Amino acid sequence: MDLGLEGRRAIVTGGSKGIGKAIAYELAGEGAHVAICARGEDALRATADELREKTGRKVFALPADVTDRSSVQGFVEGAASEFGGLDILVNNAGSPLPGTFEQVEEERWKADLDVKLFAAMHCVRAALRHLKASDQARIVNINSIVGRQSAPEYIANSTDRAACIAFNKVLSDNLAQYGILVNSVNPGNVKSEAWGSSLEYFAPDKELEQYYQQVAADTPLRRVAEAQEIAAVVAFLAGKRASYITGASIDVDGGLVRHI
Repeated sequence: MDLGLEGRRAIVTGGSKGIGKAIAYELAGEGAHVAICARGEDALRATADELREKTGRKVFALPADVTDRSSVQGFVEGAASEFGGLDILVNNAGSPLPGTFEQVEEERWKADLDVKLFAAMHCVRAALRHLKASDQARIVNINSIVGRQSAPEYIANSTDRAACIAFNKVLSDNLAQYGILVNSVNPGNVKSEAWGSSLEYFAPDKELEQYYQQVAADTPLRRVAEAQEIAAVVAFLAGKRASYITGASIDVDGGLVRHI
């Protein structure tokens, strides 16, 4: 299947590791040029070099803090200048913040909201004029199933991700007039480097692979997703085949969420 991504120009935030890295690989493998950012410069440079070598696509990499509007603006403008425009924005920054209401201090909660909701807003604002000029503009927001089915020991994450999913829906309506499609992908349990805080909170006595087995037992498919399985859905939504999908919120969770 030709997804129509050859020569398209994409931004992936949080693109140095885990799901973000898998998305960058998937898009580049389909022929897109990819810009990635992250706060850690060493991992970012290593991923960029790897992407160039293995895919042969143009790769732009710049350390950036997505909670800082000027940092985001510099990254987006650098990518647009390098590629001659932008077609795809994937908002992927943010890792789970576990804890109940009494355990999560307000400052940590505000910081979590900054990196998940307001960072996505910064990126959309920075990229919007470039996306308006594209004939196949796409925004894909990586959220979480806990934004759709509440998790009491992820109160901040559930609240913040619910806000992100609402933002996704309303933004899709706002930007439809420009032909910009906006969709959300909501992963369940995925193998990635983002499990540190959750592992420490839920299973401090277990190794990561043991924890994967534990959470897999609650999933109908009885396994944890590979990051590439999330990336495949993102690539489809970014491509020409998804030309009539906007405002959607798609769970990729092995059947874990039971809501109708």
